Amino acid sequence: MRVKDIMTANVISVTEDATLLEALRKLVDSKVSALAVLDSEGEPLGVLSEGDLMQRAEIGTPKRRTGWLDFLLGGGARSAEDYVVSHGRKVSEVMTRGALTIGEDAEVSGAVDIMIARKVKRLIVVRDRVAVGVVSRSDLLKALLTNLERPHAERSDNDIFTDIIGQMARESWAPKGSIHADVDDGIVTLEGAICDERLRGALNVLVENVPGVKGVKDKLAWIEPNSGYLVPNPED
Repeated sequence: MRVKDIMTANVISVTEDATLLEALRKLVDSKVSALAVLDSEGEPLGVLSEGDLMQRAEIGTPKRRTGWLDFLLGGGARSAEDYVVSHGRKVSEVMTRGALTIGEDAEVSGAVDIMIARKVKRLIVVRDRVAVGVVSRSDLLKALLTNLERPHAERSDNDIFTDIIGQMARESWAPKGSIHADVDDGIVTLEGAICDERLRGALNVLVENVPGVKGVKDKLAWIEPNSGYLVPNPED
């Protein structure tokens, strides 16, 4: 799945020379948590987010540094920077510069990697450096919902069995020789032995996600690692 398949195409944006009041009205009216800040050619310069507006003098929440800490960090320069952010009236004075972007043809997995690594909620989607959309956590959730709601097609028991074996072969954690799957009218019975109880949950989830599976019967036994004793499934 590619970013362009799930992104929000409408880029709600402002220019850096816009007033903070104009930007705030757009944030509130559009019911979004951030605005893309674009130049005259549509290239991203940064973002103006709710987080940029939390520490403001107007509501009594400016960032405050202790005197000794401010001195150590730069002889008052940091406090001067904080003052601009908490009192500035232009987008350019308050915004976070250096927008995180991703190409529209990039894999969604790449977008997720960036969001997690950089601890951000959204990325600006670009085509030839020009903003064409935004991909956010909510877009990812919508894509997940769509996929979970999609009904599985009817499949033969043999096709389901073949798929299960193939899925297990691709997972490094999955036992290869000690597990047997029997499929009857879409109901999968798992039998065999596992040496770690965590494998039970993973195997059940793997089977549940195979298209055509209607249910799973867990008859897996557990091998106690210290004694080697085979503990049968409680249902048996």
